Amino acid sequence: MAEFPHDIYTEPEPDPHTLANLGPLTGLVGIWTSSAGHDVAPKEDGPEAQVFVEHAEFQPIDAQTNGPQIFYGLRYHVRIVKPDDVESFHDQVGYWLWEPATGTVIQTLSIPRGQTAMAMGKSAPDARSFQLEAVRGAETNGILSNPFLEHAFKTLRYNISVSIHDDGSWSYEQVTLLDVRGKPEPFRHTDRNTLRKIGEPTPNPTARAALAQAMAASTSA
Repeated sequence: MAEFPHDIYTEPEPDPHTLANLGPLTGLVGIWTSSAGHDVAPKEDGPEAQVFVEHAEFQPIDAQTNGPQIFYGLRYHVRIVKPDDVESFHDQVGYWLWEPATGTVIQTLSIPRGQTAMAMGKSAPDARSFQLEAVRGAETNGILSNPFLEHAFKTLRYNISVSIHDDGSWSYEQVTLLDVRGKPEPFRHTDRNTLRKIGEPTPNPTARAALAQAMAASTSA
């Protein structure tokens, strides 16, 4: 059981500059793309491997507090298509969060197939790789699905590993363990990709306000 402070109401004053406080998430900031994604999904006749094109945007948000707890984070949107196609193959939104006080990384995710999850893991602030996990039935890092997915493609576990590379790119490997109706063993649905930056982030609102205030003060001095 985690140890929490007696005072659960008092909020500290967070740093307005989210980009300076993202710890291991720093390498994810910006706009990214790749045409070399690889997906292995379950089909009636067996596993199907597919290549995909990915566009991902990770933008800093203002710090979030729950009483004394502080998160610095990124709002993200991932859109994936098959090569030479325009229809969304996969669409995903959510947040990546870093809690400096506990060394906790959180990914929240939601997809328009009627599914949402929250994965958690531990990391050092300067780590170049980290792993997160969500587990069916867990109260803090769980998975929720619509009734059809529960019936046909029940998600048992979700794992994602992230690695930041020296050339500025980053990659992920994720495994979603599925209980597919009619199959004797769980299926490992895998996705992996390496993304390269095509655009810089927009600073979060409190950071922009702090910069504007500093510029105004220097002008009037």
